[in-house]
Amino acid sequence: MTLFQKFATAALVSVIVLICVGAIVRVSGAGMGCPDWPKCWGRYIPPSKAEDINPDSLDIPKFQRAAKRYGRDPSTVTKEHILESFNPVHAWTEYINRLSSTPVGFFTMGTFALALLRQRRRPLVVAAATLSVILVGVNAWMGKEVVSSDLKPGVLTIHMALAMILVLPLSYAAWRGTDHPWRIPGDPAFLRRMRLTTGVLLLLIFVEGVLGTQIREMNSHLLQTDPGTGRAGWIGILEGSWIYLVHRSFSWVILAASIVAWLWTRRAGPPGKVSTGALAVVIAQMVLGLIMARLEIHPVVQVLHLGLSALLLALVTLWFCGSSSRNNGP
Repeated sequence: MTLFQKFATAALVSVIVLICVGAIVRVSGAGMGCPDWPKCWGRYIPPSKAEDINPDSLDIPKFQRAAKRYGRDPSTVTKEHILESFNPVHAWTEYINRLSSTPVGFFTMGTFALALLRQRRRPLVVAAATLSVILVGVNAWMGKEVVSSDLKPGVLTIHMALAMILVLPLSYAAWRGTDHPWRIPGDPAFLRRMRLTTGVLLLLIFVEGVLGTQIREMNSHLLQTDPGTGRAGWIGILEGSWIYLVHRSFSWVILAASIVAWLWTRRAGPPGKVSTGALAVVIAQMVLGLIMARLEIHPVVQVLHLGLSALLLALVTLWFCGSSSRNNGP
């Protein structure tokens, strides 16, 4: 593995970890643990108790402008109202989430720098590294907007979708940053079929991920508005949503497409770690989905479900790249 590949892989892993930490923030209801950005309660290190907060350090006019921009009544945003929401566990959970973004920025910038220095003869690799840096920057800004919007659903969906999109160029960069990237053996006709199948599978997984993000927003809303129902009771409520029903049905399509792609890969020889790993993750996702659909929407299961979604996206991207022809591949 080249130095460039090591940095790209480290960036990819750090993104997946960040997505998992972000999931913990969501399921714990700690999304507004820090009401300001980039500081947390006016401090660079979060307070452990309310007495440590200096109310004068909170930029209330800024909070009010953000509230007005996102359609909320700015007169309701007061120091007293904000201080009432202080929760030290939530503050530190959100703070750790923000700290988890540091390795993403470091390794993505390192990947970009190494692409300019060592990958200039591979313009697609340079483009992937450049796109990754842009996505990190845009999503950092979106993180600020998530706080400013007070966790507005559409903003949250965009924030998560951008994180999932970031997995794609980093996966490609980690795969292509060498003279001899991994590829599936086979004739051009077979590889074209494989590329089409894995490409469709990749699209299905991304759409499923976006739908899943919207369902997690529904769960967060239920956690705030109907805590007495209990997580097991959420299932019946969610079944009244078309998004939830489509998301649940879509998973069976992804399972079928994964099995077909795996069987086709096996025809060319041993299926390999990438395709087998992708199929294993899909099966694990089905099991987790069934637990949440039949038993309880447990927070640990939710975090595992989202983390495996990011891992699956990376594996299928590698699977798609590996199905390219040696003569005509990217």
